[in-house]
Amino acid sequence: MENYSVVKPEYIKSRKRVGRGRSSGMGKTCGRGMNGQLSRSGSKKRPWFEGGQMPLQRRVPKRGFNNIFKKNYQLVNVDQLEGLTITELNPEEMVKLGLISNADKLVKVLGDGDFGKSIKITADKFSKSAIEKIEKAGGQAIVR
Repeated sequence: MENYSVVKPEYIKSRKRVGRGRSSGMGKTCGRGMNGQLSRSGSKKRPWFEGGQMPLQRRVPKRGFNNIFKKNYQLVNVDQLEGLTITELNPEEMVKLGLISNADKLVKVLGDGDFGKSIKITADKFSKSAIEKIEKAGGQAIVR
């Protein structure tokens, strides 16, 4: 049986074998230095640990309040619906017309501008003035 030696390409490096004697350059302490926390087996520090110094996350000032229950609505004004030639309007249609960006997010119709079309509009929320203008024009405001 012949002995074939496999030649690795230049871009593939051999892995570092630590703890295999002094002549390897990675013997005795295996590249971990002398003593200390990181020289011990099983040692690890969290990425945000700063050696006992006050961590950045606790040093920077915190201000304000973030309401985790806040609902963000995509807004549509009734004057944007004035030029449309459709009888029913829902969030999927609004996306096709470019009025909103995402049909799955909440939609609120506001009453800014003039409105005179009889359209059946489906949305998550309506302002009082929007409901008045839609119903005055003979349309319907349906909350989904």
